[in-house]
Amino acid sequence: MKQAYYILYLLLLGLVLPLSAQDISLFEQFNGRYDYTAIGNTLNQAENNIDQSFCSLLESSSANLSLDTDNQIIKAYLYWAGSGFGDTEVTLNGTPISSEEIYTVTYSDVFNGQLEYFSCYADITDLVLNDGNGTYVFSDMDISADLMSNPGYCNNRTNFGGWSIYVIYQNDNLPLNQVNLYQGLEIINRNVQEKEIILNNIDVIDNEGAKIGFLAWEGDNSLNYGESLSINDNIISNPPLNLADNAFNGTNTFANSTTFYNADLDVYDLENNISIGDTSVSIKLTTGGINENGGFSADLIILNNIITVLNSQLPDATIEVNDYIVNCGNNSIELFYTVNNFNSTDILPANTPIAFYLDGLLIGQSQTLNALNIGESESNTIIVTVPEDSNPNLTITAIVDDDGSMSGVVTETNENNNINYFDIELLVIPDIITLPGLIGCNEGFETSTYNLYEALVNLEYDEDNISFYQSLEDLETTSNSILIPSNYNNTSNPETIYVRLESPPCYEIYQFQLSTENCPPYVPNGFSPNDDTFNDWFNIQGLYDIFTEHQLKIYNRYGDIIFEGNNEKPWFGKINRGLNNHGKTVPVGTYYYILYLNDPNYRPMVGWVYVNY
Repeated sequence: MKQAYYILYLLLLGLVLPLSAQDISLFEQFNGRYDYTAIGNTLNQAENNIDQSFCSLLESSSANLSLDTDNQIIKAYLYWAGSGFGDTEVTLNGTPISSEEIYTVTYSDVFNGQLEYFSCYADITDLVLNDGNGTYVFSDMDISADLMSNPGYCNNRTNFGGWSIYVIYQNDNLPLNQVNLYQGLEIINRNVQEKEIILNNIDVIDNEGAKIGFLAWEGDNSLNYGESLSINDNIISNPPLNLADNAFNGTNTFANSTTFYNADLDVYDLENNISIGDTSVSIKLTTGGINENGGFSADLIILNNIITVLNSQLPDATIEVNDYIVNCGNNSIELFYTVNNFNSTDILPANTPIAFYLDGLLIGQSQTLNALNIGESESNTIIVTVPEDSNPNLTITAIVDDDGSMSGVVTETNENNNINYFDIELLVIPDIITLPGLIGCNEGFETSTYNLYEALVNLEYDEDNISFYQSLEDLETTSNSILIPSNYNNTSNPETIYVRLESPPCYEIYQFQLSTENCPPYVPNGFSPNDDTFNDWFNIQGLYDIFTEHQLKIYNRYGDIIFEGNNEKPWFGKINRGLNNHGKTVPVGTYYYILYLNDPNYRPMVGWVYVNY
């Protein structure tokens, strides 16, 4: 029996097991010209604590939905509950319904052991939109196996079942409201006689017309011992249906019914129990007290959901990052983001601040450009720079309505949805690959001409994707590329050339060295110093300005030295040595030379040259 176990229960009160439940929390929020209604019915044929003749449930029950034609249905949810571990498959208006989630609570009864109770819900918006106003028949909830396998449910008269439909609707004639639907499953009974539930995500700007509704199970009209329901520590009532000491008594406010056996579907006025500026509401339930026989009695009450309707004219800023661009070896990131004002009841003002963080470090700030009406969005971009030593795999946090100190400046309908996290992978500069170098003959002053493509013979590439640079910095910024790689003169000896091979989304880097060395000079076998500007001097190619320390000695056929030259003094066929004919041009004939290159890699070169006019 559920009545009183008097002194025995008081003695055993401390020996019960802890409860298991799902805390009631915000399930869905609607901001706009919204309100709600609810219908439902019990599956008990009478209040189980008064009529102890039944244990099983009714096969079905019905309720009528009647909405004004101006009310546009936005959402509809079906809730059903009962004794036992749960039935997740039921029928509504002949349509099979499957539970989207099941909540359970446990009551540890001294005489009957552990007793489980459940609640399920399902989104039935499409069904209600299709069926509209009229009679809704709920059926096929079967908990008979649980009732038969555990007689404790019927022994202590907590055998119950019931259902309800919540309908959230929109009407342009309604004020701008915030409708918050909270759900879960929490229990009070003789073991736990008091429970406080804090509802967050509340924004009250006007308490006129504010209301709060409850869906609860297993309350009994006859067990009103120590029972109360308070809002912000104010005990509320709704007489004659719900008295201050008997809130959970099998009533339905919407139908003005007292025959919603072992279930409650009630609405209360909040105007005098909530204040403008409040951001949370405290709900407190109590049960348990001394009965008329001097013993202890308590009701068992299972709270399933709470719904609030509050006047609210506030924006609701959210942010999402749509895309980003990173470049190889660059710690700057271009972010593409969108700020929304969707779930709102007022305009989001222009210049609402936006902040971007990496591991708590502020790396960028922006702001909205325009005022966003209800349901509007605005897209923009920003370039942020992360520290040089950042891990290439990083997570950036974007927060709208953040002034850079993680503080907001705009009051919103929901202050907890301003943050968006997104992962980014930086494109790290690849390791440099060294290629074999190129060697060129010194063409003077340690310079040579190179075809830079010859260093890439082992690579597969398209010339359109290749560029050459004299420094790594230029390569990274793609500036000052070598314009004619096939005909390049080095600027130092040796010189390092950097190659950038585009390989989307990044690129590859190569380097190779240009070296210039002195190649053997080429000595002609004749010249004609006749001042016709053609072949007028002993032009030893690859000698001048290359072997800059060389010495050239010319001898006649008798072995007499007639000329000595060096890098600054080539031979134009004139005599500058010997006793006679200084400054005169030598006659036609064969002359002999010794060329001292003064290079440790070369021995002196000896040969002849023919002079003719």
